Amino acid sequence: MQCYLLREQLFPVSLEELFAAQENYVCILSPAEWNADKEKFTMGIDMEISYDLGMTKAEVNMDSLTGSFSIPQRDALTDDPVTFGFAMDEKGIVFIDEGNEAEQLVREIAQSKRWKSPSLERFLYDFLESIIRSDLTLLEDREEKLSVMEDEILAGDLDGKMEQIIDMRNDLKTLRVHYEQLTDLGQELVENENGFFKKGRIRYFELFTKRIMRLEDVAAGVREHTVQVRELYQSQQQDKQNHLMGVLTAVSTIFLPLTLIAGWYGMNFTNMPLIQVPWGYPLIIIVSIVVALLSVWYFKKHDWF
Repeated sequence: MQCYLLREQLFPVSLEELFAAQENYVCILSPAEWNADKEKFTMGIDMEISYDLGMTKAEVNMDSLTGSFSIPQRDALTDDPVTFGFAMDEKGIVFIDEGNEAEQLVREIAQSKRWKSPSLERFLYDFLESIIRSDLTLLEDREEKLSVMEDEILAGDLDGKMEQIIDMRNDLKTLRVHYEQLTDLGQELVENENGFFKKGRIRYFELFTKRIMRLEDVAAGVREHTVQVRELYQSQQQDKQNHLMGVLTAVSTIFLPLTLIAGWYGMNFTNMPLIQVPWGYPLIIIVSIVVALLSVWYFKKHDWF
């Protein structure tokens, strides 16, 4: 359990000190702690909080806002996301977390943020921003990797590229879904259906929603780049296969006249030309070599090899 009062900085207090104070607060509880103490928060919750829905969402209660966060792990986007729940009213917010992700995010804010006008709205803005703080750099890194991959494909290095493209598309899909859910959450906060937030501070959630939309646009651009790189890969792969087929066709064509000569002189007719001539066998060898060399020269001249 970890509780804070919203002052110039997050000020750590005990649960008893939190209830005694008349200030906005932030609290991180385990599910067991929440079930034991939730009545003390008097939030007017009329539905159970789901901690592991696998999505980020908010639901309006009679006199509270509840929901969950599902945050993809930025170093392994396709792994299981980090999930935790929350319950909030005009007095404060409680995060219900079986792990330590919410506590870590709040602790970082406590260590790095100072506010001239502390408020629940400003804390929520900083908390939501901390979730996506490195995402623009992450997307720019993906864009750079795609550019490098593009150059490698053009240089003929195709090994493992399709698998990398598929992995990147899956990562971007995960981020796209995450941003859509965060946008919905931000819009729910902007609507302020329960009137928890002061009108002048709704702008924090509007700013956050606009930033999420910009990240969505960047992610969509990077995803479109993956489509272009995939098409380039497929084109290069097709060219490689066409070249291989050309080489095989040329080799087959070179051996066709040699097969004809071998088949012809493999027939056991008594009066065949050169059968009784001492130099007939060497002559056929020379003719075969000349035919093969002329075929190779012709195909190289026409760039079949």
